[in-house]
Amino acid sequence: MLTETSLSIWGWGSLGLVLFLVTFGPFAIFYFAFYILCFVGGGFVVTLLFGKSNSEKYLEQCEHSFLPCTSVGIPKCIEEMKREARPIKIDRRLTGANIIDEPLQQVIQFSLRDYVQYWYYTLSDDESFLLEIRQALQYALVQFSARSKETDWQPYFTTRLVDDFGTHLRVFRKAQQRIAEKGDQMKDQAEELVDTFFEVEVEMEKEVCRDLVCTSPKDEEGFLRDLCEVLLYILLPPGDFQNKIMRYFVREILSRGILLPLINQLSDPDYINQYVIWMIRDSNCNYEAFMNIIKLSDNIGELEAVKDKASEELQYLRSLDTAGDDINTIKNQINSLLYVIKVCDSRIQRLQSGKEIDTVKLAANFGKLCTVPLDHILVDNVALQFFMDYMQQIGGQAHLFFWMTVEGYRVTAQQQLEVLQSRQKDGKHQTNQTKGLLRAAAFGVYEQYLSEKASPRVNIDDNLVAKLAETLNHEDPTPEIFDDIQRKVYELMLRDERFYPSFKQNVLYVRMLAELDMLKDPSFRGSDDGEGESFNGSPTGSINLSLDDLSNVPSDETVQLHAYISDTGVCNDHGKTYALYAITVHRRNANGEEMWKTYRRYSDFHDFHMRITEQFENLANILKLPGKKTFNNMDREFLEKRKKDLNAYLQLLLNPEVMKASPALAHYVYDFLENKAYSKGKGDFARKVPPLMQKTYSDPDHCRVAAPIDDNADDNIPLRVMLLLMDEVFDLKERNQWLRRNIKNLLQQLIRATYGDTINRKIVDHVDWMTSPEQVADAVKRFRDAFWPNGILAETVPRRDKAIRMRTRVAGKTKLLEVMPDELKHIIGAETTRKGILRVFEMFQHSQLNKRMVYVFLERFLETLFPQNKFPELFNKLHSRSKQMQRYKQRLHSTQAPSLQKR
Repeated sequence: MLTETSLSIWGWGSLGLVLFLVTFGPFAIFYFAFYILCFVGGGFVVTLLFGKSNSEKYLEQCEHSFLPCTSVGIPKCIEEMKREARPIKIDRRLTGANIIDEPLQQVIQFSLRDYVQYWYYTLSDDESFLLEIRQALQYALVQFSARSKETDWQPYFTTRLVDDFGTHLRVFRKAQQRIAEKGDQMKDQAEELVDTFFEVEVEMEKEVCRDLVCTSPKDEEGFLRDLCEVLLYILLPPGDFQNKIMRYFVREILSRGILLPLINQLSDPDYINQYVIWMIRDSNCNYEAFMNIIKLSDNIGELEAVKDKASEELQYLRSLDTAGDDINTIKNQINSLLYVIKVCDSRIQRLQSGKEIDTVKLAANFGKLCTVPLDHILVDNVALQFFMDYMQQIGGQAHLFFWMTVEGYRVTAQQQLEVLQSRQKDGKHQTNQTKGLLRAAAFGVYEQYLSEKASPRVNIDDNLVAKLAETLNHEDPTPEIFDDIQRKVYELMLRDERFYPSFKQNVLYVRMLAELDMLKDPSFRGSDDGEGESFNGSPTGSINLSLDDLSNVPSDETVQLHAYISDTGVCNDHGKTYALYAITVHRRNANGEEMWKTYRRYSDFHDFHMRITEQFENLANILKLPGKKTFNNMDREFLEKRKKDLNAYLQLLLNPEVMKASPALAHYVYDFLENKAYSKGKGDFARKVPPLMQKTYSDPDHCRVAAPIDDNADDNIPLRVMLLLMDEVFDLKERNQWLRRNIKNLLQQLIRATYGDTINRKIVDHVDWMTSPEQVADAVKRFRDAFWPNGILAETVPRRDKAIRMRTRVAGKTKLLEVMPDELKHIIGAETTRKGILRVFEMFQHSQLNKRMVYVFLERFLETLFPQNKFPELFNKLHSRSKQMQRYKQRLHSTQAPSLQKR
């Protein structure tokens, strides 16, 4: 079959060839081969020319390229790589002190090893990059050390640090007060406290608020990055700072690797509580103080943690198989634990039910309180403070002040006479001068309290006053010259129902007993159902939870007193023309309603305003009396305007909030509005001549405490620090100023008695010791050992169990209360001491607030270290995105807009 196929192909092929030759002739094959050769040759020529032109265009584009020529760079790189690595030399000098440089070098080495090397060696073996980072850190530390040596740290540690702590405590106290006024129990108290704290901070600082940095981790990291970058700009040379890669690495190591963990640890409440317990480790816990803390606790978590631990210990004791004397010991322990569990259960039930002490029932039990004699009250600073407040409320302060002034006069007169006698023995004669001083002092006491011009005047037997006046005019004054009248005044305060007897039925008396630690065994129980624990006699028991509520209740007379200026007219008296304002007064009481009219001149208003603003300095910012006008002050139009302004002044004065803020103000207001001739407190000359030193008023609630706190106090470092801390911790400025002055005098005497002239020097020496190379080296070593124990990066410490943290809080509070000396309680009162200490402890239980304090200390540190670099303005810009700051500016703008529109 294959043979037949091949024969057919040859046959057909031969036939086709014969036909081709017959048709085209013998030269047809030559022409066909020539045509094919021309076609192939032409295609090759066209392809060659087209490729050449395109190649020329491409080469022309390469000649205009911006890339550097590689013919020289590549060989150079190869040559550099073939060279041997040179040894790296590191200058290990940083601060000039070897004891500091050694641990610092270890910190740098550990930081590079744990934050850079562990990933860098997976990319490259070249150590030049690591060398550059190390040299940059060392250069920054050298510059930092040089700045530190040039800085005077004494003002920072003795003034700025204390002021910032006092300011932080003031903001916390005002935030607590604001939340207590709101009384909103539905919201989270911790979250509400933090928001209110930063709200008060922006009102006080005006230009800065740190809420974002303290509450938002993202903003906190951004703040630390910006801060580290600014520090690197200051400390690094320009060339190293322009190296972005190295700068970013160093910035991240400082901000996220070192500063952020350190700030988080210092801000942790549990860490602070453990540190407090460690600091007071030498003091053993007192059972009474522990029970008082349990009874006062308002944290259910604390109570449940203590209850669980007590139940665990109770089960362990019951499981013991003992005999003999150990049985009695274990039974006593079991009974104590059962009592602790019972107290915790009772307190938890009260907090969950929201039941508080019934103030009406408490007031009904006033008669069952222990009695403090009047003579004891008059010689005790704490008790005298409350009696003084009560006497001012009822208008009887003249009797008490007279008694105290006479006591002071007697002591001074005795001292002066003793000095006079000693000088006479030495042959020195100053008899007339000393007697003249005593006579002037005695006449001053007489004129201030007993004369007809005295306001207020001590109401006493006129015969005794006349006898005293005759003695002063004809005899030399003696220390005992006022004894008869003073004895009568004492008997009056003791017997008169208005004074001491009524004081024992007043809420101030209960508060006095609490401050004196004398609230013993009242029969009142805390809960309505009688299941609450009875008060055990300590001022920190449940009875005191309602004292603030009782003291804040305004009197009926204050609340029910209303007045307005109904008419005005012009009077002419012996050739003198003056305006007279008719005031209509309404007073409601239990017996009905009274109404009367009283008439006052503008000078009466002016005298009254001067009197109350001197007595209550906080009113100077609230009350603004219309100004005087010398000419055309009797025009009808002017009188109508002044009537309107005085009426507005009167309505603001009678505002319940104003009266509530100053309880003793009610007496002055009622005396001014009473239907009688108004007796001026100042003479005409004193009213017309302005004071030589104008007072500068500022809102004490919203101002920093860095201003001078008292005259001559700034020069005495220990007095300034002690007085400032006592003011802010125990809130002395809000209390009786007389007590505060006594405390200041006591502190001055204490410092003088302990060689106060040398204390300042000792404080300065202590600051120098704190900043000495030995102490700085010790701090660096502690930092190194905390972050890298045994040279290994410390793992993140797991958060301790909530129950353990709660029990640590209870232990910390117990130790703080226990370590407070009894002398402090005797000076300012047990209740005030307890509240102040617990307020400070509570302030440290919020990590966001702790961060705020740490950042404030850090900011002041940098401002002190770099005074020429305008860090205050920088911090204001870094905190400018604060939400609280934006809200404050909006509120400020909204309050200013109406006044601008009126203008």
